[in-house]
Amino acid sequence: MEHHAASLAFIAFLLLQRGAELLVARRNTRRLLAQGAVEHGAGHYPLIVAMHAAWLAAICIWGWSNPVHPGWLAAFVVLQGLRIWVLASLGPRWTTRIIVLDAPLVARGPYRWMSHPNYAVVIAEIIVAPMVLGLWGVAALFTILNACVLTIRIRAESRALAGR
Repeated sequence: MEHHAASLAFIAFLLLQRGAELLVARRNTRRLLAQGAVEHGAGHYPLIVAMHAAWLAAICIWGWSNPVHPGWLAAFVVLQGLRIWVLASLGPRWTTRIIVLDAPLVARGPYRWMSHPNYAVVIAEIIVAPMVLGLWGVAALFTILNACVLTIRIRAESRALAGR
């Protein structure tokens, strides 16, 4: 019963974090659009939302009573540090959509070394978060689904940024 509390706390953190990020993303999107930014690739956005919602649902359904694996939890904590670094580097330009502003691209933080550090963190989280609860099947399935979605997403983002 003790591991139920730990797994439920982990799941609650995931749900609260993702919910808070959606609120920040919505606020940032509105501000960027008000500044004249343009959204690209909106057609595939519902697919991204559905995939992430299904990933969270799978973790909730199959992970709520599983023990928390400390090594995977440590990896998840490291990823959260990287996530914060990415979000802080983008600041008000971070959003869950492809929003292109007529301004220089962000070139600080991890963006000095990588084109898509946010996607790298998400790829790792899609694997690591389910593994915290021993859900290797969820990690495997959603890694494949995420690869398909990110292929569409990164192509759309690259086209949008090339056309700026």
